[in-house]
Amino acid sequence: MAIVTADLTEGFAVALTNGRHTWHADEPIDLGGTDTGPNPYELLLGSVAACSAITLSMYAQRKGIDVTSISVQYHYEKVHADDCGFCDDETKGFIETVRSEVFIEGSFTDAQRTRLAEVATRCPVHKTLERGIVFDDNVYVG
Repeated sequence: MAIVTADLTEGFAVALTNGRHTWHADEPIDLGGTDTGPNPYELLLGSVAACSAITLSMYAQRKGIDVTSISVQYHYEKVHADDCGFCDDETKGFIETVRSEVFIEGSFTDAQRTRLAEVATRCPVHKTLERGIVFDDNVYVG
């Protein structure tokens, strides 16, 4: 189980901790924040990007594949369904899309290239987001 605690510190700035590490989130200045940390969507993208890089590295190590570098970028945006090339005809309004760019360098066989491309989209966080999440919200107002 993973647990993260977030405490609002000042304005929109938030201190986050998992009990072992501390990091920060905020909103950019143009949205009323002080830009002392990434915004929540950037943190989300960072989670899936880190998971993808770690998953690829673990896989390569287990299989003895010579990987010299892994770089992952995730992009988030809301686009109108009419502008979405991969959406079905029933999708209406705006949709949230995440696009990834994964760069893996090293000496690979064709089979290793194919498998690394498959593994790149199979990290646990990617799978969770892709499948959807059930929230069990408990709000206490004192």
